[in-house]
Amino acid sequence: MRPFEPTVYILASHYRGRLYTGITTDLLARVHQHRSETFGGYTADRAIKRLVWFERHEEIEAAIGREKTIKRWPRQWKFNVIEASNPDWRDLAEEFGFPPLG
Repeated sequence: MRPFEPTVYILASHYRGRLYTGITTDLLARVHQHRSETFGGYTADRAIKRLVWFERHEEIEAAIGREKTIKRWPRQWKFNVIEASNPDWRDLAEEFGFPPLG
């Protein structure tokens, strides 16, 4: 991954559980923040740590627009986008070397 890579991502608490949609320019650092609960707030309070979907963009403006769009979607649409590429709701962070969640 490049050092500055605008990325929209969705975290989940578990299969079809609570969701969080966010944006970052460093996905691995952001996943670490969520997992260690240093990011705080909604995700830490609700144990939302499983990376289930992400989408990279060339420009930050495109990523911001996509995040805003996804945040307005009904839950089922979010489920659909996740399940199109990750039907089992695997924790994609494990593919980047993160340990499995307990």
